[in-house]
Amino acid sequence: MFFQQIHSYFPFRRLFSLLFGIALGAQLIIITYNHLSGYYVLSGYEHFVLRLIRGVWLSLIAGFLISYPDLFLIRYLNKKYPWGKQIALRIAIQLTFAVAVASLVSSLVTLWANWLTAYSDNLYNVIINNALIYSVANVIIITVLEAWIYYIESKRARQMAEELKEELSQIRFEVLKSQINPHFMFNSLNVLSGLINKDTTKAQQFIDEFSQVYRYVLETIEQPVSSLKKELEFMQSYLFLQQIRYGENLHFSVDIPSALLQMALPPLSLQVVLENAIKHNIVNESKPLYISICCEQNFLVVKNNLQPKISAPVSTGLGLKNLVKRYALITSLEPEFKVENLFYLARLPLINTENDECTDC
Repeated sequence: MFFQQIHSYFPFRRLFSLLFGIALGAQLIIITYNHLSGYYVLSGYEHFVLRLIRGVWLSLIAGFLISYPDLFLIRYLNKKYPWGKQIALRIAIQLTFAVAVASLVSSLVTLWANWLTAYSDNLYNVIINNALIYSVANVIIITVLEAWIYYIESKRARQMAEELKEELSQIRFEVLKSQINPHFMFNSLNVLSGLINKDTTKAQQFIDEFSQVYRYVLETIEQPVSSLKKELEFMQSYLFLQQIRYGENLHFSVDIPSALLQMALPPLSLQVVLENAIKHNIVNESKPLYISICCEQNFLVVKNNLQPKISAPVSTGLGLKNLVKRYALITSLEPEFKVENLFYLARLPLINTENDECTDC
């Protein structure tokens, strides 16, 4: 479990490549320096190769023993002390940790190597020298790991931002496409055509409310949130058009405290829920549809009696899915949709734009 978490953070292949390169480079420098300085003179090419293989192998083992604690520490510090907050404390923790881990690992590796083939020099001096070398190497390793992880996460963040941007554009397009519904427009124009000859006053009012609906759609489609007050004003216009069509068979009530009117939610959220209720339920004289809109804590609750159409069109749920996605783009709060006691309930979170609850407002 531990290794899975670490490798999801920093892949094993990438870690192996990094440590092998550092081990090979370090051993070449150490062996060459020791030979030229006379500290440990090589007897020939074969001796050099054997020393290099042995040194790289031991260094690679030590590298893994060092790097896993380093990666665990980096992962922990990224959550506890991310860059940009308490930088001095983070650097101090990392340097202390790097030296302590390197000294411990180097001592264990040195004692193991001495057990395999005893050193000709004083063992204590070898342990001290190796501890210094490993400490410097670990500072380099933890620096490289930090830089690499920062690069990976920055690249991942840019990719996610691009994906979210594309997804947001697609969601806005789908929302706009669903709001300017050809069926809704066709039905509305049919109703208007019938009103013109019967009641010119109501026909004029119908035109006014119809224009309000589409003005609101076009004005808010590019905005992440809209106030509850504006949504309710839009809802009045939208339900007016629907009531002209369904008459007394469609009833609605609103009970919203004035203190919550400045709270926010994604624009056209109410339209999605109301259209869903009217589209999938019977609305006639024998079975009128009742819709109530109220608040429970910081949720807007839209409730309607459940009387599904027998020949209702197959629902793709696209409108509600898009609504959930639009909430996810601006807040961690999620809308809820459920059936309870023969009523369909939609609970839409109300967002306070004055605090950190809204991430893109």
